[in-house]
Amino acid sequence: MSTPPQPSQPADQPAPQPGQPAPQSAIPPQPTAYPYPNPQSPPPGSFYAQPTLVGQPAQPQAGVPGNPYAQPPRYGPVPAAPSGGGGGAGRAVLWVAVGAVVASAAWAAGVFLIGGMGDSADLRGYSAPSNMCSDADYSSFKDEYPESDSSPTHSSLKDRALDESYCSLNLKKTGSSYADAYLSIQVDLHRKTDPAPEFTATWKNYDDSHTGYDVNPVKGIGDEAYLVSQDTTSGSSSGSRYATLAVRDGWVTYTMSYSAYLSSYDQDKNPPGLTDVSDWLKTDTRATLEQLKG
Repeated sequence: MSTPPQPSQPADQPAPQPGQPAPQSAIPPQPTAYPYPNPQSPPPGSFYAQPTLVGQPAQPQAGVPGNPYAQPPRYGPVPAAPSGGGGGAGRAVLWVAVGAVVASAAWAAGVFLIGGMGDSADLRGYSAPSNMCSDADYSSFKDEYPESDSSPTHSSLKDRALDESYCSLNLKKTGSSYADAYLSIQVDLHRKTDPAPEFTATWKNYDDSHTGYDVNPVKGIGDEAYLVSQDTTSGSSSGSRYATLAVRDGWVTYTMSYSAYLSSYDQDKNPPGLTDVSDWLKTDTRATLEQLKG
């Protein structure tokens, strides 16, 4: 590390004689744990580096009266080109400034047109109804569950970032007082962010985070779709059958989920198999997505 320049000897202090120790500074150097030069101190020899004599106040900067610490302005107004001939230097400065303005405007336009501020939601004409229970198609389940739910649950959300509509239904066989199975339907219109990466991570890898589930991609519905299912009824009088069809079409996501429990069925009856349920989910999902585009 180079030794910093020492302050000049004051005029009223005698120079050290040979064989005598040099006089000590009035303020000894202070130790520091910072091994590098002060980033706010100008390097020796720079335009702003001006040594300060011990015992003398710092001199104010030219053009900044009364303020010894003020730095001269680094930027100023662009000088106008001199009139007449011989104004090449002035015109060069002016053209540099104009070029900087044009470059900044072009950069801003590029950000707006290419990405960031210019991105728009790819909703493909879908809408989120206020009552999904009345707008969704689940007619494929009617043969197995002909009784209507007299009080289905529904909710909706309208926001600048997200539109959402949800429905939950009790599915009942003929003569049932209570639900034999359950159906839920939800659509989300993502207005600010593309849901594709998270949708794929969630549903394509569902069996990685949920033990005992099967995941199968479904072709021909939206941009991507996955059927997630589980059957725990084999060889027992209890258990459940579950299936969800999750679809993404642009920035719109949709799920239709079925679940049934053996404890809800009569002992001599069983819920429909997952093959039938999967076909019903696909048929009704296609029909509902078409209606939500209407």
